Amino acid sequence: MHPIFKQMFQVKSLENILASSETSDHPKLKKTLGAWDLALLGVGAIIGAGILSALGTGLAGGLDTTFGLTRPAAGPSLIISFAITAIACGFTALCYAEFASMIPVSGSAYTYTYATMGQLMAWIIGWDLLLEYAVSNVAIAISWGSYMDNLLQSFGLIIPRWLCIDSRTMLTTAESLPGITFADKIDLLSQAKAGIISGSDTFKYWDIVNAAPTIQNIPIGINILAIFITFLITLLCIWGVRESVRTNNILVAIKVILLLFVIGIGSFHVQAVNYSPFAPNGWGGIQAGAAIIFFAFIGFDAVSTTAEECRDPGRDLPRGIIGSLIICTVIYIGVCAVIAGMLPYTSYHGVADPIAHAFTAIGMPKISALISVGAVIALGGALLVFQMAQPRIFMVMSRDGLLPSWFGVIHPKYRTPFNSTLLTGFAVILPAGLMNIDEIIELTNIGTLFAFILVCSGIMVLRIQRPEAERKFRVPYIWLVAPLGIIFCLWLAWGLPTQTWERFFIWLAIGLGLYFVYGVHHARSAHLKGTQ
Repeated sequence: MHPIFKQMFQVKSLENILASSETSDHPKLKKTLGAWDLALLGVGAIIGAGILSALGTGLAGGLDTTFGLTRPAAGPSLIISFAITAIACGFTALCYAEFASMIPVSGSAYTYTYATMGQLMAWIIGWDLLLEYAVSNVAIAISWGSYMDNLLQSFGLIIPRWLCIDSRTMLTTAESLPGITFADKIDLLSQAKAGIISGSDTFKYWDIVNAAPTIQNIPIGINILAIFITFLITLLCIWGVRESVRTNNILVAIKVILLLFVIGIGSFHVQAVNYSPFAPNGWGGIQAGAAIIFFAFIGFDAVSTTAEECRDPGRDLPRGIIGSLIICTVIYIGVCAVIAGMLPYTSYHGVADPIAHAFTAIGMPKISALISVGAVIALGGALLVFQMAQPRIFMVMSRDGLLPSWFGVIHPKYRTPFNSTLLTGFAVILPAGLMNIDEIIELTNIGTLFAFILVCSGIMVLRIQRPEAERKFRVPYIWLVAPLGIIFCLWLAWGLPTQTWERFFIWLAIGLGLYFVYGVHHARSAHLKGTQ
């Protein structure tokens, strides 16, 4: 067998994983986090763009603006979608908790896969985690920019519209002109500006596109607010984990109080008639709803990326992972039940801020404005946690040689992954400023589901390979829980559009190309010795 081929499938022992984290050439990360910090980090990551934005799409269905595909509405049965998704995440959370108690290293699913399935699969999952952390942060930053823009407008501060929208969204054509290519849109824009055709009848956002600056006749749109918040959060992540966690704790307290307030006030305006029909599209709608709102649960696994900054990771990581998921599930189901009962589910079609919309529609604009403030805070908190998570994945991969050592540099003063944090910030800023949110959420979902499937598989492999290894937390009924986690994740992934799968496979192909060009030739094979 060729040495490189053998290396691709060789696992890294638990002992070597722990040793490499202790013998890194760079300064160590600060061990400052306890169980409560970790639980709040999880809540901070989970409660974000999903519940604030994807809730409307789950209730009323939606249209993929790129491919013109309609997603069936779940209607009030989205409550069931939330419960199913929570169960699926619960199975996976238990597997993450056992792994985290055994391998208190910041690599999360990447490290766990390296210990069970070998280097190639570890690289794939490390590349895949970019979809969960960095790419999902693009969606969160875009959503934050939208809410902040609405909030500023309520105070009379109007930013030029072309600084609040991306070029693709700006060129959205009227509903009477479906399936128009980008080149055709540019041609139509030329005709509209020349007065040959009506711009307002052709383009949905004609006033914006007509006022925007152009390069080669292509209108320029930039989400300046998304760029601003990403830059600010990146600086905070560089400053220090303790400072980041303290900020997150404050943000979590505010947004949890806000959502409990929504449940409390909104419950007085629920009308039973709005729960009928309960499931307008049957199980198809429930599955589609679950696949969409899965985005609302992403984040509990990000807790595991802070393992090297925990005071007692074997004890506190499982508590943080599972505790954050339980807290958010209870809040989510309550919010969904109230919002679904306040208005007919069809009222949320195309609504980007469904919670604020519900209160505006029933004549409570002050409550709606308060919710917009809370949304800005909630999204900022989610952005913070994910922006902390991704650099730590890069850092661990660099230790193994799969990425250059540049990625593993720790700031000598702040003791944070300096270079990786800067790179992650740059990787989020550009697409957040220039892209729209539609396909990003679904691409993030399928990447995360893939990671969850590998974690559920890996925990069973390690039970067989290393039954004697110390486990401060053990998954109960492992041979039932882990397979059910895999089945539920596959079911959720099956509910995503075909085009999302195609994009995902293209993403993996790019990652594999990078692995064979660089990773496989620079991996530190010495770290793989003594794996059995």
